[in-house]
Amino acid sequence: MPSLVAIVVAHDSAAVLPGCLAALAGQHVPAIVVDNASRDASAAVAEAAGAQVIRNARNEGYGRANNRGVRAAETAEHILIVNPDVVLRPGAVDALLEAARMWPDAGLLAPRLVESDGRFFFQARSLLAPYLASPGGRPALPQGDACAPFLSGACLMMPRALFLHLGGFDENIFLFYEDDDLCRRVADRGRALIHVHGAEALHGRGRSSAPEPGRVFRSRWHQAWSRAYVSRKYGLPDPSRATLMTNVPKALLSALVLRRSGMERYGGSAAGALAFLRGRDALAQEGLTE
Repeated sequence: MPSLVAIVVAHDSAAVLPGCLAALAGQHVPAIVVDNASRDASAAVAEAAGAQVIRNARNEGYGRANNRGVRAAETAEHILIVNPDVVLRPGAVDALLEAARMWPDAGLLAPRLVESDGRFFFQARSLLAPYLASPGGRPALPQGDACAPFLSGACLMMPRALFLHLGGFDENIFLFYEDDDLCRRVADRGRALIHVHGAEALHGRGRSSAPEPGRVFRSRWHQAWSRAYVSRKYGLPDPSRATLMTNVPKALLSALVLRRSGMERYGGSAAGALAFLRGRDALAQEGLTE
């Protein structure tokens, strides 16, 4: 039985899936691709690459789709959450599994993420950990394996039993902050989050889904809504009113100068914050019902 199964959530991801799945296959990691009602050939591409494919009839969102994939990975001791725009470099999987053997009490492990411009991405702070704020501090990237306060959801390895015990990703969230929320719950259980420096993954940030009309507005709506949701969940100040005050003037100015990108960006943030204040649910926004 495979000790590790990768879960890849796809939505119009046909352009990047081949590289992601080929890298997993090259390291002998079986993959389950959960297709969120893609309009392109994502499901067919995944099947051609030898992945098991679960087809959602509608876009269920990132967390809900991952949860479905993890539940289907019944033979796995560990699961590897992988964005379709992530390519694990040779040896990365072995390094992650070796780290899991070295630190059996670790709750989450993640590779060193290298962005398309060559930068090393490391998440040193989060909205959900205000105690980490250090305005006068200087960021220092780890030079080796290290405990981390938070890890990027672009690529995460975790014991399947722990993931299921914690309830997986919070299914009230359609998109954004579900990884921060999971990291916070793992840490609150006293389990370490490990940055595995010797495991390298290339991350084509923002390339998981093909461009579509209204994508920026929708993305910014969910980002603002989810930020407010997780703030309330952990007893932090609600940022919604500040988000409105910041983004409404920018959206109006963008409209005056006919700058569509600004209208979508700032209008989406304002609309998401207003929806949260009015009690609008993110799943209802997407037409999802239990």
